Amino acid sequence: MNVTADLFRTQDTYQEAFAKNIVIVSLALIINGINGMFVVIFVCNPVFHKDPRYILYINLVINDILMICISVTLYVLTYAWPYLNVSFCCLLIAIASTTHMNTPVILTGMAIERYIAVCKPLHYSQICTLNRTYILIFVIWGIGAVPAVIDVIIVIALQPSSFFNSLTYCQPIIIYNSKYHMQKAIAAQTLYMSIVWITLFYTYFKVLFIAKVASSGHHQNSAKKARNTILLHGGQLLLCMLSYVTPVLDLILIPFFPSHRTKITFFNYLLTNIVPRLLSPLIYGVRDQKFVSHIKRYFSCELVIVKVAP
Repeated sequence: MNVTADLFRTQDTYQEAFAKNIVIVSLALIINGINGMFVVIFVCNPVFHKDPRYILYINLVINDILMICISVTLYVLTYAWPYLNVSFCCLLIAIASTTHMNTPVILTGMAIERYIAVCKPLHYSQICTLNRTYILIFVIWGIGAVPAVIDVIIVIALQPSSFFNSLTYCQPIIIYNSKYHMQKAIAAQTLYMSIVWITLFYTYFKVLFIAKVASSGHHQNSAKKARNTILLHGGQLLLCMLSYVTPVLDLILIPFFPSHRTKITFFNYLLTNIVPRLLSPLIYGVRDQKFVSHIKRYFSCELVIVKVAP
């Protein structure tokens, strides 16, 4: 444990560590600021409260905000306060793991909602009710929490109670380092990703088929827009899945460039944890006319207030 912590601390100069933390925190503030704006717009406009599509989207946004907050906190702590109480560390990692696992499941739920809206429009109001939407969100968070709960249970079973009162370098690979954790991670990722990708492919091709055969111009445009949205979900999911190959990339690249170890891990962290979070505002916030109109209205009101202010 000490060796790992020393590697992170000694390979970065003060200037490098400061620059990396500034970049990470700045990007996190920008992304959470944008996402926070969408949350405010959603809360302040009842027109969004009755549409399952926007409810699911805001759930994704809130999940991303929470994930970035915990992830960036853990990253900054590796430099500022590397050794944490194991119990507190497990809590932070459990929240980070849950929000990370939530992302593909939420994207799947959003793809299914678009599939029902386009392929079963006459039954949409009966299938996608508000109650079912909130139940789905509850189920998504429950599913996302399962791997994190299993990790904690394994630690409790393998470690003495005194372990949770000790200090450790707060990284999942250090806390969850048994063969059972490895087996659980492989099984969970395989199961989750298989279901997610099968669902995305199925919904995409069904919507693609509807878009091709639709005779109505309005319905055809709706199908094409839904198809593009699902395709963007797939692109976002691909970026999110890069986090699963990050350890492999580290193992491949670090032996060739050992002096740039922390630069490699920093770049991988940006690519797999921060960049995918930038896509959510683009998929809905920029492409969705309702959100765009409310954003314009909000900023126009702000400009008017600024102009008339003494």
